[in-house]
Amino acid sequence: MKKQIKRIGVLTSGGDAPGMNAAIRAVVRCAIFHGLDVTGILRGYSGLIAGEFQKFNRRSVANIIQKGGTILETSRSNEMLEAQGRRKAIDALQAEGIDGCVIIGGGGSFRAAQAMGEEGDIAFIGVPASIDNDIWGSDNAIGFNTAVNTALDAIDRIRDTASAFERIFFVEVMGRKSGFIALAVGLAGGAEQIIVPEIDIDMEELCQNLRVSFKSGKRSSIIVVAEGNTVDDTINIAKYVQMRLKVETRLCTLGHIQRGGSPTAADRILASCLGIAAVEGLLNGKKGHAVGEIKGEVVYTPFRDTWEKKKTIDERYLKYIPVLSL
Repeated sequence: MKKQIKRIGVLTSGGDAPGMNAAIRAVVRCAIFHGLDVTGILRGYSGLIAGEFQKFNRRSVANIIQKGGTILETSRSNEMLEAQGRRKAIDALQAEGIDGCVIIGGGGSFRAAQAMGEEGDIAFIGVPASIDNDIWGSDNAIGFNTAVNTALDAIDRIRDTASAFERIFFVEVMGRKSGFIALAVGLAGGAEQIIVPEIDIDMEELCQNLRVSFKSGKRSSIIVVAEGNTVDDTINIAKYVQMRLKVETRLCTLGHIQRGGSPTAADRILASCLGIAAVEGLLNGKKGHAVGEIKGEVVYTPFRDTWEKKKTIDERYLKYIPVLSL
């Protein structure tokens, strides 16, 4: 029998991503449109365990769609890894009268929601938000498009200074263990090479490609490197290339600037659509699922699939680079 939903909670968990506020806004206003009460949960799962709740109305989410970060704040909670911590969270939700909860976050956040759904009588639904874009069940996660455009702006600026010197710039972008940001920004930014965790790097082949590039008349090059799981870290790659080619190299690590800033139109639209779909999913009896968008269609994916199935990069991008960087 489908559980009647009267009050929902909404929280953001894990790493922040541009567009989370747009998703919060959509969840709150869609819930109120359908006659539901809405409670914001502060500081992610840590705040949930501590019972940090805030009643929301339509005005509570006014003028936030353009803001980066998350008005609810976020956290990573080790307590949620243990049954005792999850029990505290479930008890807090029940004491607040929350029947369903929207979790805006990534795979780790969905794992905790899956466990709580199995251990308690509360419906959980997830909205994928991660600049890494490594969550199975949606073509794009909230925040990915903004992170790519932020990194692209930086690379365009780096290219200006690279052109003034005979240098190779190594630009490290975020992505944890996935190369989605590196591939997108590398192709859009006209990079000469892209290095991602999913494909082993041949250092000698990299050096040879750069030699050919310089012999063709190029005076500078940009190499985009995804953080994490490369054969060598970016510093060592840059040092090796400098030693082999006798050309000056520079390293730029973009870091957390990719998480900040006003979300792009694409992320605001995606967040708005998925926030509405999350609330409507709860009303229609969906639980233990993450909502996503694949080829323009809203889909609901079981939580377990979001981390057990691996989202693969589009290797066409890597094949295009040698053609476009001649």
